[in-house]
Amino acid sequence: MKILVSGAGIAGLACARELGARGHDVTVVEHARRLRLTGTPIDIRGDAIEAVQRMGLLPEIRGHRVRMSELTRFVDDRGEPVARMPMAEVGDSDDDIELLREDLVRILADALPDTAAIRFGDSVEALADRGDGVDVRLASRRTGRYDLVIGADGQHSAVRGLVFGPEEDHLRHLGVYFALADLPGEARSEGPNSIYNVPGRMAGVFHYGGKAVAVFQFRSERIDYDHRDLDAQKKILAGAFAGHRSWRIPELLDAAHADPRLYFTAASQIRLPSWHRGRTVLVGDAGYCPAFLSGRGTSLALTGARFLAEEIERSGGDLTAAFERYEARQRPYVSSAQGRVDGGRDRMLPATWAAIAARNEALRASGAGAP
Repeated sequence: MKILVSGAGIAGLACARELGARGHDVTVVEHARRLRLTGTPIDIRGDAIEAVQRMGLLPEIRGHRVRMSELTRFVDDRGEPVARMPMAEVGDSDDDIELLREDLVRILADALPDTAAIRFGDSVEALADRGDGVDVRLASRRTGRYDLVIGADGQHSAVRGLVFGPEEDHLRHLGVYFALADLPGEARSEGPNSIYNVPGRMAGVFHYGGKAVAVFQFRSERIDYDHRDLDAQKKILAGAFAGHRSWRIPELLDAAHADPRLYFTAASQIRLPSWHRGRTVLVGDAGYCPAFLSGRGTSLALTGARFLAEEIERSGGDLTAAFERYEARQRPYVSSAQGRVDGGRDRMLPATWAAIAARNEALRASGAGAP
């Protein structure tokens, strides 16, 4: 089949690897001019480990393992550790793999077969499903007909918008915002990493990949802002922490204000009753974003790509049947991941000083006390 994949993130690259390796002609279009390598470390958990093993990539991925979460501590206003990150609650098993996002993206991109190619600086602009194929117009004005279109273009998926309707129809806001800023004066390869809480907010310093970053989260009702307006995002972040000057909060906010590449986003989920329509199907955050609070977005992208490719191979050309079996296999993983976010939010962002103290005490009682 001739297949178009929108998005060269983890979901799109995994789809290209899985389908290209099965002999399909795969083109990946990516709006950016290059692979996006930024972002905090990600996790591969559960059956996603089997997915990368079947790709033949598990040994290389294990070789890039990092220990950021293991080295993370909750601290008080003097920077003294009060509790460790509860790995037994955060992960699935001791086999979980944490690695830099950039390493996984590079591994997947380098593993693409000759039957798969990436076209940067382009994106899907229009789709018309003709029954026997999908006519596609790209932003570059190129056109083509494809047997299958895969939307793997993230939470704000253009393909989903074209085929399934406006984002607000499928978005569930979780009441949390997240920001990430470089700390160029504090780079080192590994922790210890620190998280400091005030009610409904957290500020932290994480070390990975030879650099250091300031990390922020805060609880909030949905905020109306332009995700392309960096100044507006910096003002929102500053306002969320206004009046809080304990620990390193002022210093970290200064770093965020100075960072020309500040990353700012909302914790939101995408919920759809079905991830396919006609010859278009969604994989990863485009179809079932669980939000970073779940820690399972990468794993869902990998299992989704594997299940989709396997069911297409088994279907004998019946795409509808393949899509339905893909959804039946993937849905339990998605439901589980999306259902875990409340625990992640309460652990990272206790709403009151009393809740912060209770969280720390519970972690110490469970064996996750300060070192």
